Amino acid sequence: MRKEDKQNLTQNKKGVIGFNVLENECIWMKAGVVNFRLCDNAYDCNTCPFDKGMRKALSSTGKESDRKLSWAQSLKDRRRDEPLPCRHALTGRTVPSKICPYNYECYHCPYDQWLDDYDQLEYKPALSHKLASGYRLAQGYYYHPGHSWARFEHGGRIRIGFDDFLVKLFGPLDNLKLPNLGVFLEQDQIGWILGRDSKEASVRSPVSGTVLTVNYRTQDHPDIAHKDPYNEGWLFILEPDMPKKNIKKLYFGSNSVEWMEKESEKLLGLIGPEYEQLAATGGEPIDDVYGSIPKLEWDLLVETFLMK
Repeated sequence: MRKEDKQNLTQNKKGVIGFNVLENECIWMKAGVVNFRLCDNAYDCNTCPFDKGMRKALSSTGKESDRKLSWAQSLKDRRRDEPLPCRHALTGRTVPSKICPYNYECYHCPYDQWLDDYDQLEYKPALSHKLASGYRLAQGYYYHPGHSWARFEHGGRIRIGFDDFLVKLFGPLDNLKLPNLGVFLEQDQIGWILGRDSKEASVRSPVSGTVLTVNYRTQDHPDIAHKDPYNEGWLFILEPDMPKKNIKKLYFGSNSVEWMEKESEKLLGLIGPEYEQLAATGGEPIDDVYGSIPKLEWDLLVETFLMK
């Protein structure tokens, strides 16, 4: 097994890999409670077993037996009269000099709310791409067998979109029905619908979670997803449920490249020998398979690549 494969396998077993992570020291380590611990959950403390275990271990006794200490309380106890660093500064989300004026009661903080809103609406472009049989795979993204991607962002929220294979397979869309805000999506179950020329196809959700934000710009102009599926053409953002369990069914790193190459071979087998020869000579993938090859009917493409 190649070194890269071993790294990907190890990472997938240990925890969630966040997109464009600048820091990876656990916030309990930042607070000085533990000597060494790296975050493996994209700073999503709410779903982190280690955070839950630490709170239980530090539970107070006596009259306050029902109050469980947090890293924030531990940090306040250690620093006492010193200024408290913003929790977002501790995790590299904002400048290191940012000070907390609200005693870690983040629900009072307008900056905390603004930062969450900003992260939900502001897309951060993929840093680089790999090619698999000519199809682009954005680095740091997880891929679902039904050809959607999931990108874990700061705090554990997950941004969702189509992969390059899907947008080339079905070509420019004219209809996109994204889930409503607050809807809970289950991994592998139907999450949203794409359409073209009065035909529709259901797409399975890559992970489980509650819809927080919808990219209405892409919904109103589905061609954006065709032109730029990994960045501006993102679809919606989820608050995840059991993210570590979800990633076991997703492809990442070199595993995603191998999977995409197999998907490309499957498509070439459906198309026929003339396009297999084109691929062998290094030709670019067809940008609109459905619109370019009449014999490949819509239902066949849906059954083969979306509902398997």
